[in-house]
Amino acid sequence: MLDNPTREHLDTLHQAMADGDFLVLTGAGISTPSGIPDYRDSEGVRRGRQPMMYQEFLAAPESRRRYWARAMLGWPRVRQARPNAAHQALAELQRRGLINALITQNVDTLHDQAGSRDVIELHGSLHRVLCLDCGQRCARDDIQQRMVEQNPYLAGVDAVQAPDGDTLLDPAFEARFQTPQCPYCDGKRMKPDVVFFGENVAQPTAARAMAAAENAGGLLVVGSSLMAYSAFRLCRVIADRGKPLLAINLGKTRADDLLNLKIEASCEQLLPLLVQRLTT
Repeated sequence: MLDNPTREHLDTLHQAMADGDFLVLTGAGISTPSGIPDYRDSEGVRRGRQPMMYQEFLAAPESRRRYWARAMLGWPRVRQARPNAAHQALAELQRRGLINALITQNVDTLHDQAGSRDVIELHGSLHRVLCLDCGQRCARDDIQQRMVEQNPYLAGVDAVQAPDGDTLLDPAFEARFQTPQCPYCDGKRMKPDVVFFGENVAQPTAARAMAAAENAGGLLVVGSSLMAYSAFRLCRVIADRGKPLLAINLGKTRADDLLNLKIEASCEQLLPLLVQRLTT
């Protein structure tokens, strides 16, 4: 039996999205039930330490060594994460033609694993690695295997998981770490194919996301504080055009004063109910 607020929220979402031209934008909150930590608390404040900036990553081999040592230990948890009911619900809505595009700020590929098509990865994917010297990309699993083989001293080391595959690793473990080399050019400037803090979203990706927002009949934000401007600007486009802007998010968002409706509920519970409502 649904309580009245839930029923009313579903009615509003159903009425707004029934025509099937909605855009969905997802953030870290949709993946936390899958075991991937998020960056911010309910007030939109960043948790823990400052993440590595792009300029810091580029500046020195020591920075890249520190990043990859921590990331090597964090990758298995990201790799093993599986889509939850919210990812699956959005994939089903897309299959039924009830949403026309899906943009994610997440770098975990869980939408793809759930069956969503043509996902716009606003911030890239941890499942790929980019060589900054030759421009080639390769699978993260391949790079992970190389790092494990070259750094056997880290076998069995336990590190606390942090967002986006990072870990809280004692600096004492970093000095001996052998950073990965490119399998194509032997370059040592390997970078996960994601947008770091301080780095701009790739222009083709930004343009594709903006076109999706401009063509959408409305936007549903799921599990995002929208503190990153690359996501917030899409909400501004929707609001400026007088289209419905809705959010399912536990806590504050940067767009609270623009939203037509904000539902503070678990997306893992609410989205499957929306599928039932929209598909019956």
